[in-house]
Amino acid sequence: MSRKTIAAGVLAAFAMASAAQAEIWMVDPEHTEVRVYWDHAGFSEQSLEFTEVDGSLNFSLDSVPSSTAFFTIPVSSMETGVERFNNDLWSDTFFDVENYPLLSFNSTSFQQVGPKQLKVKGDLTIKDVTKEAEFDVTVHNVGEHPVGKYFKYFAGKWLGVTAVATIKRSEWNMGAFVPMGSDEIRIVINSELKEQ
Repeated sequence: MSRKTIAAGVLAAFAMASAAQAEIWMVDPEHTEVRVYWDHAGFSEQSLEFTEVDGSLNFSLDSVPSSTAFFTIPVSSMETGVERFNNDLWSDTFFDVENYPLLSFNSTSFQQVGPKQLKVKGDLTIKDVTKEAEFDVTVHNVGEHPVGKYFKYFAGKWLGVTAVATIKRSEWNMGAFVPMGSDEIRIVINSELKEQ
């Protein structure tokens, strides 16, 4: 499944508010996955992927509490691998893509809980509902990308992270067919981000 590239501009408000030590990172769309998992009637775990992400991250392990993040995801970039199911999820029963084309996450706090472990809280907006979501974030690596020795694009400093959150979809007005499809939804984001 291909991931489309969206040019992401850094939001000036975040740039001004960030600490001097914070670094600005942008998502590499070819090495980023945003996946959502749920239980299907107790028989299997199913998933979908959002293939586009836009936004910015101001972050440094030396100044975690002052870090900020703002991301949006076009609902139209959702892909389940089944056309009929895509259409069902885009309908007003679920995401209502015509009226609410974007999902968004705007961080409210970053907390370091281990050498490379973070808790990131923020406002998650789906459809017309904004509620707090908390992501457990693992920082895999920060530094020069070894692939940069072979491909110019990868030259420079990179950040690799995994972020995981569990939410209840019914709290975002998406409770159709619970409990046949589980209310609890697991969001898993794996991303490589390039320093700007």
